[in-house]
Parts: sequence; structure tokens; C-alpha cells
Amino acid sequence: MKLKAILVEDEANSREILRNYISKYCKDVVLVGEGENINEGLELIANNNLDLVFLDVEMPYGNAFDLLDRVKDRNFETVFVTAYNQYAMDALNQHAAYYLMKPINIDELVKSVDYVKQIREKENALHGRVLTTKLNGVEGKITLPQQDGFQVLNVSDILYCKADDNYTEIYLENKRIVVSKTLKYFETALANFPFARIHKSYLVNVNEVVKYRKGKGGSVLVSNGKELLVSASKKRDFLSYFE
Repeated sequence: MKLKAILVEDEANSREILRNYISKYCKDVVLVGEGENINEGLELIANNNLDLVFLDVEMPYGNAFDLLDRVKDRNFETVFVTAYNQYAMDALNQHAAYYLMKPINIDELVKSVDYVKQIREKENALHGRVLTTKLNGVEGKITLPQQDGFQVLNVSDILYCKADDNYTEIYLENKRIVVSKTLKYFETALANFPFARIHKSYLVNVNEVVKYRKGKGGSVLVSNGKELLVSASKKRDFLSYFE
């Protein structure tokens, strides 16, 4: 598939370099516009149905995060392009699909485009489909350590787990259990069951997902009505659970 993209970068020389790299090495990307500040970027986003936005961080009249905050219904993936590595955490919190450092490494650019393409292809392939998960079986039990011993829980009863520092909140249909284990512990313990790490804070029972939204980085709705964010870095692996 072809990815419709725009490039928002205030430095003309940097725009030219990235434009040439994309043209030469990323044949699946169709650049439909370029902007040199966030206002021009917002106009391009409003007037195009985009798959991908290459976005510089530092620009006139605001920065990349100001631009993204002003996009109400974000239905595209973002690749940050910057000379400043201190924005990596902010980019992660804004659900960036990729973070490219200047000067641009061509291999990393190609990887960023391939990653976004895989996400879009999976989203399009699953649209309107009757879905089954690749791992259907959730029969099994897990022990939860407690001060006076341990509790035995059916794995199938777990809707999702949420990180809380060195603790994990386990959500059942009408109950929450707090356990003194990290989310990484449960990710490993439930590795043979259909549980997907969709975010640094969430591990979800894929069989309990009732809706997937693209939106701002993506989110899922689970059977109890709770909406959970999906990190762009986790999106491809999550979508791979479905066929």
C-alpha cells in the first residue's frame, strides 16, 4: 500500500534532505504536502486523509507537541525528526510511531516507514472482518501472592492488568486486585495465554477486547467498558494477535 504523508519542518535544507531520502528510499510514501510551521502543518492535516506525518520538534510559533495537541481526531501515525534526544520521552507520551535523530540515518528512516506501513496494512486488513484471536485458549490458573498466602485465579477471568510502580492492579469483571508484583512479571507469567502488552501501563486479555480505535495513537475498549491506550510502539504486535 501507499502511505499518504506530509513533512512539517521549518528548515528548508532539512526538508530538502528528507524529501530526497523519502523519494529515493521510501517508494511506498507519497508526500502530498510540506509545511514549515505548525499552522501550515495543521492546515495540511485538516485537508488530507493522512497515514503518516514526519514532524520536526522545534518550529516557529510552537513545537510538534503543540501541533499534536491541536489535532482533535488524530488518524495518522507520527514520526518525529529532530536533532534533540531530550524529547524522546515526550514523543513516547504522544504515541509517536518512531523517533528519528538528525542527521537522518537512511536505514532508520526505512525502518520507520516499514513499521508504519505494517500498522496501516494490519488495520486495513482487519477492518470489517469477523475476528478470531490466534491464541484462543485461556484455560489455566495463576497464583497471586498475598500477605497470608496466595489466591488462585482463573486466567480467563482477567480482563486486563495495570502497572502501578512495583505493584499491579488486576481487573476482573466486578473486582480489582492489587498485587505486589510488577506488570513485567505478569507479562512473563501470562506469555502462553492471549495477553498483549499494549502500553507501558497495560497488559490486556485480547479475548476481552470488543473495539479498537485508531485515534490518538490507538486505544481498545474492553468488555467492562474501560478504554485503554495502545502505544504506537506496541500497536503492530497487538494487531498481530488477530487474523
